[in-house]
Amino acid sequence: MWIEILRVSWRSIRANKMRSFLTMLGIIIGVMAVVLSSAIGMGAKDNITSQVEGLGSNVLTVMPGATSSGGISQGFGSASTLTTADVTAIQQQDPDVKYVSPVVSHTAQVVYGANNTNTAIEGTNEQYPEIKNVTMAQGRYFLQEEVNSAANVAVLGSQVEQTLFAGERVNPVGQTIEIQGIPFTVIGVAASQGTSGFTNQDDAIAIPITTEVNLMTGSDTVSQILASATSSQVMNQAQLEIESTLRVAHQLTPGTADDFTIQNQATLLSTLSGVTRVLTLLLDGISAISLLVGGIGIMNIMLVSVTERTREIGIRKAIGARKSSISTQFLLESLTLSLAGALIGLIFSGAGAMVAARVMKTGSLLSVSAIVLSVVFSIAIGIVFGVYPARKAANLKPIDALRFE
Repeated sequence: MWIEILRVSWRSIRANKMRSFLTMLGIIIGVMAVVLSSAIGMGAKDNITSQVEGLGSNVLTVMPGATSSGGISQGFGSASTLTTADVTAIQQQDPDVKYVSPVVSHTAQVVYGANNTNTAIEGTNEQYPEIKNVTMAQGRYFLQEEVNSAANVAVLGSQVEQTLFAGERVNPVGQTIEIQGIPFTVIGVAASQGTSGFTNQDDAIAIPITTEVNLMTGSDTVSQILASATSSQVMNQAQLEIESTLRVAHQLTPGTADDFTIQNQATLLSTLSGVTRVLTLLLDGISAISLLVGGIGIMNIMLVSVTERTREIGIRKAIGARKSSISTQFLLESLTLSLAGALIGLIFSGAGAMVAARVMKTGSLLSVSAIVLSVVFSIAIGIVFGVYPARKAANLKPIDALRFE
């Protein structure tokens, strides 16, 4: 009997191919929405994580305080409250801080031969590559001795190297470039680091902080201080140590607000991941609504099918078909439509996830949980929205069904 019921159900679906496909379309779109929204959410989370991790490991970023103009705050980082002396104090007094590096950044014209570019010049120290996980493609980073002696040496970002030495068949290491008319010897080229937020880390040149202060800015104030904790477990403790050290160095009395801001990498990552998770849940909710709409479409078509096949149902019941057989047939038709829609939706979702992974430059974005959830939800929809039409068909009276025109 089950084989016969399946055969009749499949024959009914095939008899109205276009209508069956349009009925499945709601399920197809719903499954695609669930799987792709999950994939996009995972891709966004991976991108955020990689960008934050690209800032370095166990990193704490200290930014200057904010100035105000006309009673309006200009935002943190707008004041000049951090100095190189603060860097020295952190190095000497904070045991949970492993590396500390000041950063002073400005834009300048850089020339090599007939080539020139306008790029960021970053004054820092020899600990900067340890904090930011900088690796060298060629040459080396500058040493502590070169920082102490304010040497005219420079480390190029990969993009700057390509621009300055375009068409030049020379090794950039050992060549002399001019920054604001001042000669610098290139001692290394950093490997590509990509972008971090709105900052292109490859479009920059690093020079010793002492050289930056002596020849460029003439001031010992710094744009930011980067610090790396000894481990991820002591990041909060390291943050408290830096806060205490800077408050003493800046002579801030109890109750006075900090004139600096400390950004914790772990807190930033947690916050951004939370935002991504909420957006993903929102997309999943919208996708679930799409599946419900698809279920309503299935119920609508099954009710039409019951009406169209009333005489067939009457004949079957007149020759002895039981209510359970009639009900099972229509329920199987509903379930087959929803499962077929889910399968087609998964096929298209897989292709869409591959495209999304390539665009977002991440690994596979398909979520097993999203696939299982969408299939289970589709089965549930097929059963729930097929029950009423199936019961309506099973409860038809044979005499009334046979008289139906």
